[in-house]
Amino acid sequence: MRSMARNDPRQYDELADQWWRPGGSFEMLHWLAAARAALIPPADRPGAVLVDAGCGGGLLAPHVGGKGYRHVGVDLRREGLRQAAEHGVRPVNGDVTALPIATGAADVVAAGEILEHVTDLPATVAELARVLRPGGLLVLDTVNDNALSRFITVTAGEWLGFAPPHLHDPALFVRPRRLIAEFARHGVRVEVRGARPTMTGLFRWRVLRRERTGGRIVRSGLTTVLYQGTGRKEGERS
Repeated sequence: MRSMARNDPRQYDELADQWWRPGGSFEMLHWLAAARAALIPPADRPGAVLVDAGCGGGLLAPHVGGKGYRHVGVDLRREGLRQAAEHGVRPVNGDVTALPIATGAADVVAAGEILEHVTDLPATVAELARVLRPGGLLVLDTVNDNALSRFITVTAGEWLGFAPPHLHDPALFVRPRRLIAEFARHGVRVEVRGARPTMTGLFRWRVLRRERTGGRIVRSGLTTVLYQGTGRKEGERS
C-alpha cells in the first residue's frame, strides 16, 4: 500500500479485498460486527429500518439478516458499498456528517468502528440522532482516548498486525464521557460498557495464522480501550 496520511479513507479502497477474507486484515471487524448485532433486537414492526453508518463492506449483514430490518448501509467508499450490496445491504453513498437519510427514518442506527474515524464528532452525532426515530435504538462501538488505548490500538496494534498501518488517527479517539454528552444534547441517552477481543482468537489469527479463528468480542469491566454503547432517543414512537 502506498503511504497515506493517517485516517485517509482512500485506504479502504486499497484494502477492499480484505473485507470478506477469512483471517485477513479486517478479521477483528467481523468479531465486532457480531458483537454489535447481538445488541440489536428483532424488528418490532413491518418495514423497520436499520441504518448502518459507515457500513464498509457490510459485515453486519449476516448477523442481522434474519431480524426483520431493511438494512441500509451508508459509506463514503463505493467499493465497500458494492460488497455490502452483495450481502443484502441497500447501499447509499454518503458522509456520516450529512447522512442522505430522512429525519426519523431509522428504527435502529448502528455506528460501528466509525466514531474514531470522523473529523467532526459533533456533526456526526447530530446526524446519527437526527435520523433515529423517537424511541429508536442506537448501537455503537468505538475506541477510547487515552495513552493505553493509543498504544494498544496504534503502536502495538499496527506492529502486531491487528490493525493495518495508518488506518487510525489517535487524535480522533473518543472518551466515553464526551460521547455520552454529545448524544445527550440530541435527546439520546447512551450507556457504555467495556469490550475486548478473546485472547484465543487473537492468538489463532496473528500467531497461528488461522483463517478460521473463532475470535469473539466479549464484555469487559473496563472501557479503557474498546467500548460499546446503546441508547434510546427520547419520545414515543408514532
